Amino acid sequence: MVTAMLSLKVKGKSAPVLIKDEDDNPYVYTGAPFYGFDVHTSVFGISSLFMLLLVVASILYPNEANQILVGMRGWIIEDLDWLFMISANYFVLFCLFLIVMPTGKIRLGGKNAVPEYSTFSWLCMLFASGIGIGLMFWGVAEPVAYYTDWYGTPLGVEAHTPEAARLALVSATYHWGIHGWAVFAMIGLALAYFCYNKGLPFTVRSTLYPILGERCWGGWGSLIDVISSIATVFGLATSLGLGAQQVASGLHHLFGLDNSIATQLAVIAVITVVAMFSIYRGMHGGVRLLSNVNILLALALLAVVFILGPSQILASDVVMTIVGYLQYVVPLSDWIGREDSSWMQGWTVFYWAWWMSWSPFVGLFIAKISKGRTVREFLAATLVIPTLLIGVWMAVMGGTAIDQINNDVGSLSGGLGDVSLALYQMYEGLSFSEILSAVSIVLLVIFFVTSADSGSIVMDSITAGGNVNTPTKQKLFWASIIGLIAGALLYGGGKDALSALQAATVSAGLPFMIILLLMSWGLYRELASDSSRS
Repeated sequence: MVTAMLSLKVKGKSAPVLIKDEDDNPYVYTGAPFYGFDVHTSVFGISSLFMLLLVVASILYPNEANQILVGMRGWIIEDLDWLFMISANYFVLFCLFLIVMPTGKIRLGGKNAVPEYSTFSWLCMLFASGIGIGLMFWGVAEPVAYYTDWYGTPLGVEAHTPEAARLALVSATYHWGIHGWAVFAMIGLALAYFCYNKGLPFTVRSTLYPILGERCWGGWGSLIDVISSIATVFGLATSLGLGAQQVASGLHHLFGLDNSIATQLAVIAVITVVAMFSIYRGMHGGVRLLSNVNILLALALLAVVFILGPSQILASDVVMTIVGYLQYVVPLSDWIGREDSSWMQGWTVFYWAWWMSWSPFVGLFIAKISKGRTVREFLAATLVIPTLLIGVWMAVMGGTAIDQINNDVGSLSGGLGDVSLALYQMYEGLSFSEILSAVSIVLLVIFFVTSADSGSIVMDSITAGGNVNTPTKQKLFWASIIGLIAGALLYGGGKDALSALQAATVSAGLPFMIILLLMSWGLYRELASDSSRS
């Protein structure tokens, strides 16, 4: 229901207008509902058409589609690695700068705003809907890969040495730590600030209002939202594809089911249906509940592995990882004259591209749940809490695996093979391995559901011009599209499905990186202006 309308003209021409719904939330309006869908017609139409064409192309021409994506990835990480490295470092410094400056006192939603969720639920949703699937997938495989020289070693350290073990845990934490969360925090802060404090629509185009002005509501703004929606789907599809591979590997490990593309597609189909049910339940009954359960389950799993594993060594690994992170963060962030350039391009640059393509999703979602927090509280919690948890996770999971390799225990002692099996192979060296594997599959499924659920909410907001009160069937539509894209990339990649997923992510991360850089400048300008007035 429309209760207010803002007239708007761009250079004398008619343009989409901003209107407000029954809850006084503004969004970009472009016309009457489209077959019952209350959407921004151009953003929704172009985004949907592009994604459906990608699905069709991946099914009809899988080899050609895969070759195009992999070719783009090669060009980006080899020729533009410096740009990704500079940008990721810049976002960290930018967030730290906002924390210590007077801008940190600004409250999202105004001086009298109060948080809608408890701190525990807020942190659970922030983490569970961010990187849960990927952390489960790479929590063992990545440290083992670095330690054994599966595809190079960080800083060219000699494999299978104590220094290699230390750098393996530190580098894995580095890739999942502050740099990635700085990207999420920056876009999340920009969205929350411009929407809650400036009254702009809840969509990515609003964050560039200081640069584009009223043109945000026209063609330029639509282009930004189209790029954002495509980047979001690619980032989501990569994580969901990884999750499907690992769930299928777990089912094969426990029950002997064939770990084929068909099984992985079936996993995606089933979990997409579960995600759609969660969407039907709504934010409070769906995402919040599942996120709380997931974090508690993940912490319990972590504690059990710590107890069953070499506890004394793991306790030392936790301290070593956190201290080592501070020691090596600068060398790992320096891209000039690296002897391990292949490792840096294949791992670090890929991760920075993944986080940037993933950032519209995580940013929009954490902005939605962060009203009432101060800028300082928002940034400090988003940067520090996940990084500490990730450091502990990598130290315990990766440290257990490295200890097994050193003592010739379990399948991992023979080297890293199928990365989707690495977690279950680590469990083989522990008591109650089958129970741990079963719990991990449940954990992956819930992470899968929360990602698909919150991703659908975000996609719906972007393609509806920032409208947050849309029909539920729109969110269900995007849940099905996200599942289709993940399935299509897995099918198109075939045996090289992981490479295809990574290629799609890197390709989407490049254009959105430019948007993020522009966004940061506009955000600082507005925050500084507000801070000086107060």
